[in-house]
Amino acid sequence: ATTFLMGLSFVMVLDNLGSEPTPMPVTELLYLTYFFWLILLLAAPVITMRLFALEKFSGTFETLMTTPVRDLTVVLAKFTAALGFYLVMWLPMFGCFLIVQRFSNQPAMLDAGTLGGMYLGVALMGALFLSLGCFASALTRSQMVAAMVTLVLGVSLFALGFLADRLSAGGYWPAQVLGYFTVFDQMHDFARGVVDTRAVVFYLSLTFLLLFLTLRVVESRRWR
Repeated sequence: ATTFLMGLSFVMVLDNLGSEPTPMPVTELLYLTYFFWLILLLAAPVITMRLFALEKFSGTFETLMTTPVRDLTVVLAKFTAALGFYLVMWLPMFGCFLIVQRFSNQPAMLDAGTLGGMYLGVALMGALFLSLGCFASALTRSQMVAAMVTLVLGVSLFALGFLADRLSAGGYWPAQVLGYFTVFDQMHDFARGVVDTRAVVFYLSLTFLLLFLTLRVVESRRWR
């Protein structure tokens, strides 16, 4: 399904390119498509909903946690596996860009720095959404509940950026706080090959925080 949506994004990019020169990088054209954000928001719930919820539902969670491995190792292993699958899922994007670059008369539209910045943004945002999914999956025995919670939290985080834009017009101080959650604008910078260290720190900090909360949920079985 994600490959199909990525193909639709590619078709929209080709349609937006047309036959006229454009100063905009092709990665930015992909970022502006609806399917790109649909993939980002839907991939995490689908990938992570089974990580812990299925273990609890099938009764293998206690068996897993009694093996001679630390709880932190289990959490990191599941998160790393989900992140690895997520990154591999986006590899066809490179093929799409190479096709555009090969048959385009605008070689400046795409370079290694721009493509690397785009993929870094996709990886960081994916890590954040996947850590949300790990946390949600650790809270419940139902895969569907885990997927819905992850989707709601991801959409809510995405919507905070638009709320910040509305508040900034009135000069309210909450807009400055919510400005750090403008994932749409941050992804815009990555799509142009601009790597802002503040955005990198933001994504990594929230990812580590959510993984820490996931670890605490997993460890809570000892207190019951």
